[in-house]
Amino acid sequence: MSRQANIGKEEIERAKQMRDQSTSITQYRKSLSVILIGKLGLTADLVSEILGVSRRTIFRSRDEIRNLDVTDNKLWGGRRHCSMTVEEEEEFLKKWENLATGGGILTVPSIHAALVERLGHDVPMSTTYRLLARHGWRKIQPDTKHPKSDPALQDEFKKNSPKKWLPPA
Repeated sequence: MSRQANIGKEEIERAKQMRDQSTSITQYRKSLSVILIGKLGLTADLVSEILGVSRRTIFRSRDEIRNLDVTDNKLWGGRRHCSMTVEEEEEFLKKWENLATGGGILTVPSIHAALVERLGHDVPMSTTYRLLARHGWRKIQPDTKHPKSDPALQDEFKKNSPKKWLPPA
């Protein structure tokens, strides 16, 4: 024989409030599951059969009503497998940022190699790309003209060059 659920008066009152304020059938069923077990003393198997939900759903509903006022819920999400904290990542990228702002050319493979060296183990290249994206780094295309180019000389060359090229004889 299974244990009898011990549902307090406070939980039953919360369930009644939820029942009266429910806007969906799901909320109504959750509140009824607690009321039927707590007030009438029915078993979870019988309540699940009456409401048309699984036995486990009955217990989940009870937990949800019990923790209705709890605001400090640890919700699922966030970085679970990080190798460095965000602050450590910023400190790591600081050296590269100085090089980039000074006009240097940065490539992801060089940053990736430094990251692998810093971590002490191999990581996929996508980790480096995600690290850069997380800190707002983006690819900037180089200018399409040479820094020592002279537009006046280029225009003169276009005007005076032969229209058809012939191989040397």
